[in-house]
Amino acid sequence: MSILLYLPTVLSSLFRVAIYIFLRVIPTSLAKPVLPVLFLAYLLSSIFFAPRPLDTVKSEKIYHQSQTNPRNDVLSTLVFSLPTTSRRLRISNIFLNVLLFLAAADFVATPYRDSATDVVFTRVGAVYPDSAKIVVRYPQVNSSSESPRLLYRELSDKDNTAWKDGPLLTLTSDQDWVDTVKISGLWPNTSYQYALATSNRTILDYPTSPLGFRTFPDPRLSAGPLHHRSIHGFDLLANYLYPERVQSSNTASDAISQTSPVSKADFMLFLGDFIYADIPVYIGDDKEAYRRLYRRNYHSDSFRKIYERLPIFHAYDDHEAGFINNFGASGNDSTPPYQNASGAFSLYNSNANFDPISPGEHYYEFRYGDAAFFVMDTRKHRTEMGTSNRTMLGDAQLASLHEWLSRVNGTSTFKFVVTSVPFTSLWGHDAQTDSWAGFPEEKQALLTAFHSIPNVILLSGDRHEFAAIEFTSPDSNSYPVLEFSTSPLSMFYIPFVRTLHMQSERFARRNRTKLVATENGTESVDYVEEIPLERVIKYIPTGNSKWSSLEIDSTNPESPRLRMEAVIDGYSSFRYEVTGIPVKLQISTAIGAFVVGGVKDMINKFGIKPSKWF
Repeated sequence: MSILLYLPTVLSSLFRVAIYIFLRVIPTSLAKPVLPVLFLAYLLSSIFFAPRPLDTVKSEKIYHQSQTNPRNDVLSTLVFSLPTTSRRLRISNIFLNVLLFLAAADFVATPYRDSATDVVFTRVGAVYPDSAKIVVRYPQVNSSSESPRLLYRELSDKDNTAWKDGPLLTLTSDQDWVDTVKISGLWPNTSYQYALATSNRTILDYPTSPLGFRTFPDPRLSAGPLHHRSIHGFDLLANYLYPERVQSSNTASDAISQTSPVSKADFMLFLGDFIYADIPVYIGDDKEAYRRLYRRNYHSDSFRKIYERLPIFHAYDDHEAGFINNFGASGNDSTPPYQNASGAFSLYNSNANFDPISPGEHYYEFRYGDAAFFVMDTRKHRTEMGTSNRTMLGDAQLASLHEWLSRVNGTSTFKFVVTSVPFTSLWGHDAQTDSWAGFPEEKQALLTAFHSIPNVILLSGDRHEFAAIEFTSPDSNSYPVLEFSTSPLSMFYIPFVRTLHMQSERFARRNRTKLVATENGTESVDYVEEIPLERVIKYIPTGNSKWSSLEIDSTNPESPRLRMEAVIDGYSSFRYEVTGIPVKLQISTAIGAFVVGGVKDMINKFGIKPSKWF
């Protein structure tokens, strides 16, 4: 049999491997030219280089008589596209490859076909002790002719609690029918419900029942146990957060109520790559192309189960900032395609974040109890490789971060620094230029500052893997720093290829003493221990869905605890507990501020506003 008879087998096998990689491993845009070429080459080779078919009935009879186990041979022929004189098996192989090609074509065409222009949604964004941001998308074709408004009320056991008027929504086609508003005048650490209504207070069809949120505790008071969870997941995440949900039946508009599910989380931090414009194919860089991707995510029933119940705060990364892998804007808002990309990110996600530290920026800070968070912007201000004094954050953001570290050092037990890309330099490949490894001077200056402050925790993503990293300073009087890097929520991981090194090549030296048993008894022996400046505590590269949950318990100020759980594909895969360093908080200042500010806030809520306060 000529070697050319095996050409269809080779091309079919290559095509099927490429299809598997594209649909199940990496939906790379390279598949767009490769798959059609392989498929066409396979079809042509099946026509011109296939074994000459015999009479169908006769060939099948001869074929089966020559095999000890015909069923196994048929299976291997179909799986590996082996040469065969059977017309039925050849047609079956062609049919299987046609189905695979159509599946890939459908995957590629979906972003073009599914624009999700009719999606209606609302979610809670930034939550303060006395207010909350709400995002609403309600296309004009689905709403009344009048501008809708928010109604809200404190959650209580009584179904007839009166609704209060919230802000009106400004929904226009220019803003893709999206608006973000703030409900103010709320009580700290209190549960509320909100609904959408017309200007005359008629409840709209969506949401079908009121949605809930809980205001953050006042940071000027002792917060007690803090159960903060930084989580990455959709269907699996919903099952993890809400194993049971109790709903009451819908009644008249003033009697609509919903029993809020008991959540394992107080809020969610999404650390970037919320959308991908280049997977499976690049669909363009105009405003509509970016907005379409956000609409499709919010149209997902899987995601709806999360964002309708849980406040979500966003950072962005390269696929939101420019839809280009490893993108950086060099501090220039007009760098294509940053302006259109960041505009869509602002409209759908960041407008509902906490107010930025500087107007027009995407970095911000917030507090929950005695835990403080600083969320970086690692894309807008980063400069290109080869530039002098290369920076990730830019001067203004770097100054804000240092000021925040100085301020929260005495007011918060745990300090979380959120970076969309890993802070560690242990990841290789493109991470050596895209992560903080590519900014060694700026990283080292920040790490020195982190080591000077107790209980600094870094939260990061981007690498489609999980890793827990410990940083050790050469200075023995410094504090350790931890990093938890978790991703992706719902995307590919790379099998077989591992790019994370287990420890750094540089070490810190520590003088140690140990007891050694000798013939003369127990003796103390001094020695020098070498500890890697960066070392991996745990590494989990596998899994298409990953998130980490963090639970903080600072009820005992002498022994604050942080518990981390990594969940991979819905299963708890790693747990880690940290005993924090006690921090003497500036309680006296906090109480003084609360006595004055708290009384003013309370009286203001009753509508009494003296012209001059003490």
